[in-house]
Amino acid sequence: MGKALDGVRILDFTHVQSGPTCTQLLAWFGADVIKVERAGAGDITREQLRDVPDADSLYFTMLNGNKRSITLDTKNPEGKRVLETLIQHCDVLVENFAPGALDRMGFTWERIQELNPRMIVASVKGFGPGPYEDCKVYENVAQCAGGAASTTGFADGPPVVTGAQIGDSGTGLHLALGIVTALYQRVQTGRGQKVLAAMQDGVLNLCRVKLRDQQRLDRTGVLKEYPQFPNGTFGEAVPRAGNASGGGQPGWILKCKGWGTDPNAYIYFITQAPVWDRICKLIGREEWISDPDYATPNARLPKLKEIFAEIEHWTMQRTKFEAMALLNKYDIPCGPILSMKEIAEDQSLRATGTIVEVDHPVRGKYLTVGNPIKLSDSPTDVKRSPLLGEHTEEVMAELGYSSEQINALRAAGAI
Repeated sequence: MGKALDGVRILDFTHVQSGPTCTQLLAWFGADVIKVERAGAGDITREQLRDVPDADSLYFTMLNGNKRSITLDTKNPEGKRVLETLIQHCDVLVENFAPGALDRMGFTWERIQELNPRMIVASVKGFGPGPYEDCKVYENVAQCAGGAASTTGFADGPPVVTGAQIGDSGTGLHLALGIVTALYQRVQTGRGQKVLAAMQDGVLNLCRVKLRDQQRLDRTGVLKEYPQFPNGTFGEAVPRAGNASGGGQPGWILKCKGWGTDPNAYIYFITQAPVWDRICKLIGREEWISDPDYATPNARLPKLKEIFAEIEHWTMQRTKFEAMALLNKYDIPCGPILSMKEIAEDQSLRATGTIVEVDHPVRGKYLTVGNPIKLSDSPTDVKRSPLLGEHTEEVMAELGYSSEQINALRAAGAI
């Protein structure tokens, strides 16, 4: 049946993480992604955090699978003409340059529209229009500016950034949705358009529950599901909430058997109201079921620290997997704290294609993430990342260049 995005050609001017996350997802769905790189250097992540000498780093390979790589000098007049030809033959141009870089190359929105009025130009930027729009932004800066860091960590400590790349990869996922939406609208209008995903905006979108809590705090002066209640104090802004769930069902991370030597021997436990009676029976505190101080969710809020301490006595007698098996038997929501090593070795994740082993001609076999979105009629085949410039001649030939023209362009340093 083919792939969902068969026939869509992406001109990929992205580097590092946010843009490549976007274009790799589109490639997984079947788009032909042509990654444009600098001759002799390429994407800076090809050599960052390198673990195999003279091989592309995992940083690069895990973000650029299923793409084709060409090298092009856009400052060279001949190279600029090649880029014009590429724009005429592609559907989408994706870039995460510093603000204004595309304009300085001579490819303003107006110029691109002259070359291809159907072209969609999609950009990742640090900030949207406003006082910071010209600022350069990286992952942790986005987490801080988007509200994540100020609400992450414990109340007695500093703001904390998360290990999840919500600024880079999170914004790349937002941009991919914007591109697919613009492609859909183009079917109706025949016109391209600009798509912008600002990293601050993407992080804030993922932090919307904290914006919810800010408004609740403004009205009531207290957030009863936070660990600061009832003995702590609340300031004017949403505080750091430790491991509180952030929802209507209180949760916390609890120690399990072996926690003294295993830094990940923990489980996340949610005291969901509908299964409160089962929780009480399982931990041996059946009297809490009818005790008015514990019987209702509101009555339990001031006592959450005590309740989780009691539950932890139970979890510490079991490994996280033993505890999870028992809790799931009674439909009590929980989740083990899985280390990256445990995830890498999880055979079920490999069976679903969430983790994939790929063979690379230089570095050998490596693990990479697979497509997190599964389509029944468009299964994903995860392929290795391209070598630098591996597909230059192939793509040039598809654009109509002869062997003689390709050789001349190479001799001129354009490709």
